[in-house]
Amino acid sequence: MEYRSLGASGLKVPALSFGTGTFGGTGPLFGAWGNTDVAEARRLIDLCLDAGVNLFDTADVYSNGASEEVLGEALRGRRDKALISTKTALPTGDGPNDAGASRERLIRAVDAALRRLKTDYIDLLQLHAFDAGTPLEETLSALDDLVRAGKLRYVGASNFAGWELMRSLGVAEKYGYPRYVAHQVYYSLIGRDYEWELMPLAKQQNVGALVWSPLGWGRLTGKIRRGRPLPATSRLHATADFGPPVDDERLYRVVDVLDEVAQETGKSIAQVAIHWLLRRPTVSSVILGARNEEQLRDNLGAIGWTLSDGQMSRLDAASAVEAPYPYFPYRRQAGFARLNPPVT
Repeated sequence: MEYRSLGASGLKVPALSFGTGTFGGTGPLFGAWGNTDVAEARRLIDLCLDAGVNLFDTADVYSNGASEEVLGEALRGRRDKALISTKTALPTGDGPNDAGASRERLIRAVDAALRRLKTDYIDLLQLHAFDAGTPLEETLSALDDLVRAGKLRYVGASNFAGWELMRSLGVAEKYGYPRYVAHQVYYSLIGRDYEWELMPLAKQQNVGALVWSPLGWGRLTGKIRRGRPLPATSRLHATADFGPPVDDERLYRVVDVLDEVAQETGKSIAQVAIHWLLRRPTVSSVILGARNEEQLRDNLGAIGWTLSDGQMSRLDAASAVEAPYPYFPYRRQAGFARLNPPVT
């Protein structure tokens, strides 16, 4: 396994990590992903640790905390071998303080997560969404207190807009609060919006990307093809409305090239799609999601080999979309690009 620095921190994380959204799965979204019990979770974690994958990602909203509970139980007796990443800020109840990143909410949410995870510290806590209703000074001060208390080791963000992340980094620098070292983002061959603003920001500010849904909400497995109906077993029947949108023709175009490259390399379509992400700037770790051992073993095969520059270029071209304003001039016109070239 390859290990990479997480942003500007000294923490080393595996290039591939494991997402536990299927653990204890309930409800229309997480139940459709899977319902991994403790016994199966232990087997999946065994496979991960054997492969050098020691970062496990969860969140308090995953199945109302059940994911954290299953992960904590499955790691019993080997907590020291794992890095735990969890997230909070999204609503976990109907009360006025059951959502957001206020001091009250963060302290209560972290203590609850520690109980569910059966641990006395969290390696990385990420704010699952930006809370526009709480002053950043309050949020970052509370995170500072939690780090000083030994309950958190590092902090990060998830699903932030560029200005939200940059303003957070500025407030942290101004007051000496812990700096976000990670940004958990959606990024895939059929979802490249991360590249417009967040990737240049991450490179300039040294914030590591933790990539969620690297297979485009399950669309880049090779099972969805032009002219074929959606497979009856696809979770997209139940979850498509929850995930990122994608134009069908663009999806088919990308899958066609993935198929060609997979045949050339002897790898699976999913392995090629994940490997492409591992070659992209600012990516610290790609979070794998697997319902069973077969899927996990296949995804773990995305590392330990390399695509040629030509194959990368073909995938780039097949997945490219026109940049929105204000980014398109920097990609169309040499004068703009000279001042602010795209991150490569």
